[in-house]
Amino acid sequence: MSLLVLMNVSLFALLVATALAITRLRALYEATMLTALASLLSASLFVSLDALDVAITEAAVGTGISTVLFLSTLALTRSRETVTPRRKLWSGGAAALLLGAVLVYASQDLPAFGEADTPVQAHPVTETYLQDSQEEIGVPNAVAAVLASYRGYDTLGELVVIFAAGVTVPLLLMRTRRRGERDEQGEPGEQSELGEKSEHREKDDHGGRGKARAAVISEYRVLRVSSKVLMPFILIFACYVLFHGEYGPGGGFQAGVIFAAGFVLYGLVYGIGEVERVLPWPVMLGLVPVGVLLYGGLGVANMALGGAFLDYDTLVPGHPEEGQHYGIVIIETGVGITVAAVLIAVFYSFAARGARR
Repeated sequence: MSLLVLMNVSLFALLVATALAITRLRALYEATMLTALASLLSASLFVSLDALDVAITEAAVGTGISTVLFLSTLALTRSRETVTPRRKLWSGGAAALLLGAVLVYASQDLPAFGEADTPVQAHPVTETYLQDSQEEIGVPNAVAAVLASYRGYDTLGELVVIFAAGVTVPLLLMRTRRRGERDEQGEPGEQSELGEKSEHREKDDHGGRGKARAAVISEYRVLRVSSKVLMPFILIFACYVLFHGEYGPGGGFQAGVIFAAGFVLYGLVYGIGEVERVLPWPVMLGLVPVGVLLYGGLGVANMALGGAFLDYDTLVPGHPEEGQHYGIVIIETGVGITVAAVLIAVFYSFAARGARR
């Protein structure tokens, strides 16, 4: 057994053990930490499989952003799982076993591991993506050529889904918060002056506790100094991943997540108020649709120049490779803006809510 295979087997075994440990935990904070560990192990597996683009995304989203959102959600609910009735455990276990049996049966049609004549290796489209793309697109990173050019329609659809999430999540959380405030206030005319004073006092207490929590975190000198030192490097690395995505692992999705992770880190240490001083809520919401508009606007511009939708060759007539280069840079920039704005918007939405239990 080679060292690479041994490393992959060890990482997969640790991933399975982590998943089993998560299923047995009722303490949700501990389970959240283990999910972050599972994402880190998955990212390590992707690195060993040379899928560096996916590894960067998994590390930033799974280990970073998702963990913060899970913790923010637990701050609004409770930290322990409720007791599940035994009859539901049996039904859930039976459903899981049935699904596992179906997946094992379907896996019998997969080619053998490491075979050279698998469809991925032998299909003509593989040669097109890996060989012809160097002449047609002129981008060294075949992943960037596939995502931004060959399957630009699919990437636009994925960006629209992210945009929809960035609009829906803040609206849902804002609606829930307003409904809770109305329920606490009661019908108009029913609340006395004493009740109004107590309500204002309660809101002040919630706000005071939120500021107090942020103040307590920011009092740790190690966290305060580390976040300020890391912040510029995180943002510079995000820009590097964005504009270097044509030549190496990276692109708009990865850069947007890393950029958002920097603001989330700063917000966790210094509080959401300090982050909003740099990136106010209205400005951030205005950035959410920018990427989609830039993406779709480029396609319309291609049609106006006489080409097809998202046909970047029309950007530089006579030099299609340069047109593809400029088009991919514009597309990746739009993707990075929307992804970063959406993730920051979701973080704002959770962080702006007071702790309710």
